[in-house]
Amino acid sequence: MIGRVGRVTGRVGPGLVGEIMVSVRGGVEAFYAHPQRPDEEIEPGVQVLIVDFQPPRTAYVERWSALG
Repeated sequence: MIGRVGRVTGRVGPGLVGEIMVSVRGGVEAFYAHPQRPDEEIEPGVQVLIVDFQPPRTAYVERWSALG
């Protein structure tokens, strides 16, 4: 899961358990999400990069934007 890009569907931030949707195995699945930086807030609709993963469904994310 580390290195995959997802989209925030439930606000990610300090003290919150956010949600992201990620393409997995030909479909899209929901994962719990926490910010990699403890003080960061990420709004719904923003693309994020999974930088750490705790099975079975918890991801630590940071904002992501494609280059170019």
